[in-house]
Amino acid sequence: MEFDHAGIATTDAAGLSALFGELFDLEIAHKEQFDGLDVTFLDLNNGYFELLEPLEDGTISRYLDDHGPGIHHVALATDDIQNALDRAAQLNVELIDSEPRPGAWGHQVAFLHPKSTGGVLVEFVEH
Repeated sequence: MEFDHAGIATTDAAGLSALFGELFDLEIAHKEQFDGLDVTFLDLNNGYFELLEPLEDGTISRYLDDHGPGIHHVALATDDIQNALDRAAQLNVELIDSEPRPGAWGHQVAFLHPKSTGGVLVEFVEH
């Protein structure tokens, strides 16, 4: 596995994208509306910042209400997401998703519960 992206909850994806673009010399690699979110991927060359701005009530809007803007999750790329989930389950890691589901940019994703991963919401992503 390798680092894929850091998901960042924000109330202003366009503004944060512009700031990160100028500050870190980043370009937008992909942008879409998905699952009630405005999603923007900024290219870090060895991964991405995934900016998540809610367009309606949902997981990210509730996260923002509870925690404010900031890092929401860390994603690791895998060539075999089901195998990664099976391994996590064998290690008694609590799964949020027991099976992969569609994610942004057409990828398959699955999440591990932060109670089992040191307080970090971990996403597996298969391109």
